[in-house]
Amino acid sequence: MSEKKRLFVKITRESLPRVKDKYPFLYLERGRLEIDDSSLKWIDSECNVVRLPVATINTLLLGPGTAITHEAVKTAAAANCSICWVGEDSLLFYAAGFTPTSTTRNMLNQMRLAADKKKALKVARKMFAYRFPDADLKGKTLKEMMGMEGHRVRSIYKQKAEEYGVGWKGRRFTPGKFELSDVTNQVLTACNTALYGILCSAIHSMGYSPHIGFIHSGSPLPFVYDLADLYKEHLCIDLAFSLTREMAGVYRSTMVSNAFRERVISMNILDLVTNDIDKLIGRKSAGRNSK
Repeated sequence: MSEKKRLFVKITRESLPRVKDKYPFLYLERGRLEIDDSSLKWIDSECNVVRLPVATINTLLLGPGTAITHEAVKTAAAANCSICWVGEDSLLFYAAGFTPTSTTRNMLNQMRLAADKKKALKVARKMFAYRFPDADLKGKTLKEMMGMEGHRVRSIYKQKAEEYGVGWKGRRFTPGKFELSDVTNQVLTACNTALYGILCSAIHSMGYSPHIGFIHSGSPLPFVYDLADLYKEHLCIDLAFSLTREMAGVYRSTMVSNAFRERVISMNILDLVTNDIDKLIGRKSAGRNSK
């Protein structure tokens, strides 16, 4: 019997969709990712097969019970689709495999800005200006602006609790003990974690580093946390309080996942991220797919 040759269509950077035109994320659990010819296929626990248009997906979130072949990883990387390993329903962000980029121009620009204290502070002010459009931030130190942000977020929690008629005793989460938090905190944790995975993938796909931040520091993904704070109010906080009322005090993971996905798509989060990064740190030309 002659060896069957696998069809492989070479993917080039020019043939790939831009980051902002991709589907934000796909969460998978209890199944296996393999390849069939040059496409990626998902085989679930009941042996159902779904072929995935990997070049049009920004990131794959792999939950418990998933397996992936070496060839599947290669195919995803060639299509500039990042892979993240997460907990059930994306509750915990464990690790991410990043796709190689053809240029380091954007990352070098990011590093130059972050290494210069004055320029880094200027970028931070731009980020805070998104949340304080009417405030005069000129002359404010990073510590002062972070203090303003802390007060703003606490006020938002209180406002949303009153708006949706939900009890609120503050943001509390114990790592590894998700079930000990109240429902609102559980939804916040789940949505925040999923958002980190999406942003981490988008940042790397555009040729930047999630490890070089302008506000956060001393954490694994400071640039991810910097950007996440721009979107959490509507995407995570408002959703957490509204779902708490709908779920009547009982956490339902499927409802949370579906509601979060709908908001991500309605916000067109990848388009927002690419445009915001361009405005904040000024993207250098790095080819079609970095737009």
